[in-house]
Amino acid sequence: MSGDQKVLLKGHASQYVKLNVGGRLYYTTIGTLTKHNDTMLSAMFSGRMEVLTDSEGWILIDRCGNHFGIILNFLRDGTVPLPETNKEIAELLAEAKYYCITELAMSCERALYAHQEPKPICRIPLITSQKEEQLLISASSKPAVILVVQRQNNKYSYTSTSDDNLLKNIELFDKLSLRFNERILFIKDVIGPSEICCWSFYGHGKKVAEVCCTSIVYATDRKHTKVEFPEARIYEETLQVLLYENRNAPDQELLQATSSVRAGGVSGANMQQYTSDEEEERTGLARLRSNKRSNPT
Repeated sequence: MSGDQKVLLKGHASQYVKLNVGGRLYYTTIGTLTKHNDTMLSAMFSGRMEVLTDSEGWILIDRCGNHFGIILNFLRDGTVPLPETNKEIAELLAEAKYYCITELAMSCERALYAHQEPKPICRIPLITSQKEEQLLISASSKPAVILVVQRQNNKYSYTSTSDDNLLKNIELFDKLSLRFNERILFIKDVIGPSEICCWSFYGHGKKVAEVCCTSIVYATDRKHTKVEFPEARIYEETLQVLLYENRNAPDQELLQATSSVRAGGVSGANMQQYTSDEEEERTGLARLRSNKRSNPT
């Protein structure tokens, strides 16, 4: 602008100067501005750097002036209360770095670090529909493990160990998700299908294995629901699904080498078909008849 000029400014510590910082006007002494020798403001107002002035004698500084008052208070006192929000602290940090005020910049960085929200180690989505499940699986490049937990789906009374085993399945799911969350997408379903406790394993968007932990058992002429905890099988299927991390098809020889003999194991089209309630009932009745023949009254 016409009338603006660059000058070397040096005066007594008690001399006042007028500052226009990004349109915000401040009035302070040279002594305040040069109190900390290793700052840019000290260089500007001790004659070591040229400053730009307008026709009215205002010294022009092309920076945001919102936090310049805090800058001046820090130069005066050596300490200053920091803003309350992280956004304002980050803005003040940028100004402190520009003016080379190291102590104030360090205070801002410590405050920002202290205010950081802790990042969760892993996040487990709770799905609300079959469509949402498919969207999550197809959108992820990772293999997936889904645990269905629906205690209220039971038609019959539970066996004495069922509740304990249900909790063990949930605890194992939590442990596995903490250990493998960077490599496997873990999903929990608490409102979906009719299963009570069932693990499903997906690779490349397709179900490759399933471990159902519930069965129907009989006591005299009554049916009960039994929840089991096949820990070794679940671990095995989780390790197996890691073979699908690569977007290419897993090496069949590697699959065979890492597979143990699994009773009723599932893989691709050979997935185990679990019996229905009617089939379970027929099996149970046959067992009861056999017991009565062996132990006649």
